[in-house]
Amino acid sequence: MIDRSLEKKTINTLRFLSVDMIQKANSGHPGLPMGTAAIAYTIWTKHLNHNPQHPQWFNRDRFILSGGHGSAMIYSLLYLTGYDVFLTDLMNFRQWGSITPGHPEYGVTPGVEVTTGLLGQGFANGVGMAIAHENLAARYNTENNEIVDHYIYGIVTDGDLMEGVTSEAASLAGHLKLGRLIYFYDDNRISIDGSTDITFTEDRTARFKSYGWHVQEISDGNDIDAIDSAIESAKSDPRPSIIVARTTIGYGLPTRAGTPKAHGEPPGVVEIGAAKEAVGWQADKDFFIPSEVLKLYRNSIKKGQQSEMDWNQKLSEYCVQNEDLGLDFSRVLACELPVDWDKDIPVFEADEKGLATRASSGKVLNAIAPNLKDLVGGSADLAPSNKTWLNGEEVFQADSPSGRNFHFGVREHGMAAIINGMSVYPGIIPYGGTFLVFSDYMRGAIRVSALSDYPAIWVFTHDSIGVGEDGPTHQPVEQLTSLRIIPKLSVIRPGDANEVAEAWKLAIERREQPTTLVFSRQNASTLDRKKYSSAEGLRKGAYVLADLGDDEPELILMASGTELQYIVEAGEALAEKGVNVRLVSFPSWNLFEEQSDSYKDSVLLPNVSRRLSIEAGITTGWEKYVGSEGIMIGQDRYGASAPQPVVYEKFGFTAENVINKSLELLS
Repeated sequence: MIDRSLEKKTINTLRFLSVDMIQKANSGHPGLPMGTAAIAYTIWTKHLNHNPQHPQWFNRDRFILSGGHGSAMIYSLLYLTGYDVFLTDLMNFRQWGSITPGHPEYGVTPGVEVTTGLLGQGFANGVGMAIAHENLAARYNTENNEIVDHYIYGIVTDGDLMEGVTSEAASLAGHLKLGRLIYFYDDNRISIDGSTDITFTEDRTARFKSYGWHVQEISDGNDIDAIDSAIESAKSDPRPSIIVARTTIGYGLPTRAGTPKAHGEPPGVVEIGAAKEAVGWQADKDFFIPSEVLKLYRNSIKKGQQSEMDWNQKLSEYCVQNEDLGLDFSRVLACELPVDWDKDIPVFEADEKGLATRASSGKVLNAIAPNLKDLVGGSADLAPSNKTWLNGEEVFQADSPSGRNFHFGVREHGMAAIINGMSVYPGIIPYGGTFLVFSDYMRGAIRVSALSDYPAIWVFTHDSIGVGEDGPTHQPVEQLTSLRIIPKLSVIRPGDANEVAEAWKLAIERREQPTTLVFSRQNASTLDRKKYSSAEGLRKGAYVLADLGDDEPELILMASGTELQYIVEAGEALAEKGVNVRLVSFPSWNLFEEQSDSYKDSVLLPNVSRRLSIEAGITTGWEKYVGSEGIMIGQDRYGASAPQPVVYEKFGFTAENVINKSLELLS
């Protein structure tokens, strides 16, 4: 039993370390660390099963600070409990090159599980983690040995709960009965603009009960016994849990506690000094840590090492008793793909009529799935249209957690943030699908996936004005380019079925960042790969499909997606007229930019200035590849409601228009 006076010291250490960091940086958010320190202390010292010396231990409990603005608190916890975060790192909070940035970033700080800061993202990430836990537990746990057995804890805020993405994720979590998810709601009732009463008066408790969550209320967020008891109760309930803890923002700050001023600015030396004096702290010492407090927190090291040793012993016994499962689970822990996972991917024969690339995507996906059990995913209520269904596989539901097909419902943003959470688990390769035009609803989560290098796979179909009769509301025009400008996001728009196969292979192999696959509703001719270059060229972003004519190229035609068939048809016709034409398939700008200058010059010959691009989206960006003397055929206005062939003809997406524009270039 820990002495209560020592517990108060440990909590105050957490508070004052956090505010000292913020004051030294002259930047940050003291309100959350001061208000929720007792909650964080109780989670981290009494419940969180983790090994600070091995942050990536598989069976650790996960902790998410969804209100990432309170990052000073999690960095303090990481230092105090013995992660590779040092006092000098706390002193460099929010400074250039530090591992303690303003908001937690995945991959930057040991022990930070996901990137949080954009409110609602962390909440939804935790839902994805809980899904991953249940899926892996169903795949690998046996009656005698539960090797997947941990919890996902989090602290969420008023701002998190106001965001729509949280409603989407919470609704699905309740439906799926994700009992490993335990959140504390920092109910301080203060926002930047003032009391939450000005905008946020709904009954949050009733709201989460209606979602199907286990809901508890704590009247005092500093009551360690109540916090501890609530966690125990949450662990025993099969539903996701939210513990509504009444807190005071900036607790302990003499003039700012309970006010908006406590939220997002340094309290000032005088305010901090008065707060320290009020509890008998050494007011003249910054970053002060009593030795007995550090000793208590550092017990986490020995405790965590023992937990991991016990689990490793359990895993060894499991591998002996379940040889095949053990071998596969060891592969998962090593983040390796199964041998020959891609052996059944089809090679598509030449076909002038071809397939919509969404259709060939569905065929490829279902060829991969039987050999790659890690692959799971679904759609935001569009599986039949997105072709994202895995045939013969169960649906992931509360009573079938081994299912690999997901119904996310009409929740695009929630789906994306949930998939981000799933993607950080080894053994889970998640994808999510919807129409390309709805990518705008997902953009916040897609951007975080790129910033964080999450290996998520985004599947977007109905890629252009080729959507046809649904008209301009559903015809993406600017979305493709808007995704391409997100740093570190791979965006691939394949031109035929064999490029689709290569795109899927690359997305699964390329685990260091997210990949966006963009597919069509309209058909794309399947090219004769005996006549044209191998679709493996897609891996380099752009490649020479063919040089047509008897001499060096005088004209370069380039295209992505279904427009590839038009430059092939036009190129053949121009060659018959005696024009020397280079055909370039250009499915991915970012992959092309990763190549050497010599490779790029070998594809887009610097001495050939007559160039033409065609793509059924806005032309912005193509000027880099077409040059000042080239022509861009694109869609720089919204589309129209009509059958796809009519829309394409009216807007100039035809081989005939490519020929005419090419002849203009050559004249």
